Amino acid sequence: MSLKGKTLFITGASRGIGREIALKAAKDGANIVIAAKTTTEHPKLGGTIHSVAKEIEEAGGHALAIQLDVRDQAAVAAAMKQAAEDFGGIDILINNAGAINLSGVETLDPNRFDLMYQVNTRAVMVCSQAALPYLKQSANPHILSLSPPLNLKESWFAVHSPYTITKYGMSMLTIGMNQEFANYGISVNALWPRTIIATAAIEFSLGGRELFSRARTPAIMADAAYAIINSEKRSITGRLMIDEEILREQGVTDFEQYRVEQSDDELMVDLFVDP
Repeated sequence: MSLKGKTLFITGASRGIGREIALKAAKDGANIVIAAKTTTEHPKLGGTIHSVAKEIEEAGGHALAIQLDVRDQAAVAAAMKQAAEDFGGIDILINNAGAINLSGVETLDPNRFDLMYQVNTRAVMVCSQAALPYLKQSANPHILSLSPPLNLKESWFAVHSPYTITKYGMSMLTIGMNQEFANYGISVNALWPRTIIATAAIEFSLGGRELFSRARTPAIMADAAYAIINSEKRSITGRLMIDEEILREQGVTDFEQYRVEQSDDELMVDLFVDP
């Protein structure tokens, strides 16, 4: 498997899972568009489109850093055009940008819901639509969104239904686009971690760094994404996958390598995944 010469457009790639996928592809010599909002490093979060671009170049890839708010339809279209002009096309779109708030209907500010909907569900449609003309020209095009399987148990709606709706919207678009874009030969999938991943979202929004002993590194998601976007002729498509699932299909059996810390603590299962 290799992504050499392929062009990846990754939203939200200035840190976390998006950055890890970018660096994995860079080792093959891929062209990578880092499309994210962060141009100045946050004192706590770290990472900008420029710092990741430098890392990509050092890893052997070719980088294009574009400051982008995925809520801005015109800006998304312009970014896709710039990427295609710079690298001669777009082969892979990875919808990684996300917004999270685990409040319920009673307490959630509607403006916050609008933000989650626009960054999660709407951006998948906007980015996929803007990338489509270029993906049609690719020999092996892919759209991969970071969203979960559709688990309709009441427990996943009871506490934070607004967030659940916006993430499930991404997954439903995945199912729909897989059918809609079949004639173009585009593989369309979604990927989600079985366990929590050690990212800034976990550290600063969902429980703190102490949870890292129960988390895996972003590398597991990068390896899973790599396997998906290297598949050919829609051999993997229309699926809402868990990282472990696709890696087991690829023959991976050692998952301890992905733990943040060697610990006796039980790994914490992620949202929307049954234990």
